Amino acid sequence: MANIKSAVKRVEIAERNRLRNKSYKSAVKTLMKKCLTLVDKYGTDPTTDNLTAVNQQMSVAFSKIDKAVKKGVLHANNGARKKSRLARALKRHQNVAA
Repeated sequence: MANIKSAVKRVEIAERNRLRNKSYKSAVKTLMKKCLTLVDKYGTDPTTDNLTAVNQQMSVAFSKIDKAVKKGVLHANNGARKKSRLARALKRHQNVAA
C-alpha cells in the first residue's frame, strides 16, 4: 500500500474508475449478446416483429457503446468495431431472408 497521501488518493481513484469501466464493459457485452441472439432468432424466423425487436435492441446497444466511447471506457475504434459486428450480423441474415 502507498505511504504518500497523493499516491493513496490515486489508488482510490483508479479503483473507482476500474469499477465504473467494468460495469460499462459488462453492460456492452450483455447488450451485444442479446442483440446477436435476436439476430439469430430473426434469421430462423424472418418476421417483421422479430426485425423490429432486433432494430430496437441494436439501437440500445449502439447507444451504450457510444456512451462507453464518450466516457473513455472503450477506444473509438473498438466501439466502431463492435457496432460494425452487430450491423454485419443483421445484414447477413437480411440478405438470406430476401
